[in-house]
Amino acid sequence: MRPSNRSKILDAAVRVVDRDGVTGVTFDSVSAEAGVTRGGMMYHFPSREALLQAIHQHLADQWEASLESLAGKPIHNTTPEERAVAYARTAARSATRAELLFLLQSSTSPEFTAPWDGVLERWAPPAPKTADDPVVFAQFIARLAADGLWVYESLSSKPLSPKVRQQVAEHLARVIDPTLAGADSKPAGWRRMKGNKP
Repeated sequence: MRPSNRSKILDAAVRVVDRDGVTGVTFDSVSAEAGVTRGGMMYHFPSREALLQAIHQHLADQWEASLESLAGKPIHNTTPEERAVAYARTAARSATRAELLFLLQSSTSPEFTAPWDGVLERWAPPAPKTADDPVVFAQFIARLAADGLWVYESLSSKPLSPKVRQQVAEHLARVIDPTLAGADSKPAGWRRMKGNKP
């Protein structure tokens, strides 16, 4: 099935961001990258703001799709622990430049936070209200460590080897769900992830 023009434009916009940063996103640059007319772009995105909002949603949707792949099942069939384990495992891939730049932009622009917040609320262990429950507390610490691994891999000039990166992510997964200890519990999606190879 061929991608829709809308998806084609969004994929092209992400390539522009990876190459030229967020400021490089213009109707002219994206239409040239996508091979569509400016009018064709404006049919889907009437303003640059609408295009930026759609890129945020597009990237967040791709992230959620990789989480579902790692979980090995649709989100409505997962337990909170399975979602948290999938979240920890996504830390084993480096962010693209577009992901990093758009996440940074969303942190300072409330209108862009909703797509990212939605994924986090559905998949990441929530911040505990107290430290009284050691299991909930450990799961949240594992989330913070997973976030740290993701940022480290995205920004470090000396990234970890793929094997060490996977071992760290699996260690975090076992902190979240100790029943994974000693088992090769990685679903098929783990091996297909870009960068491990989200």
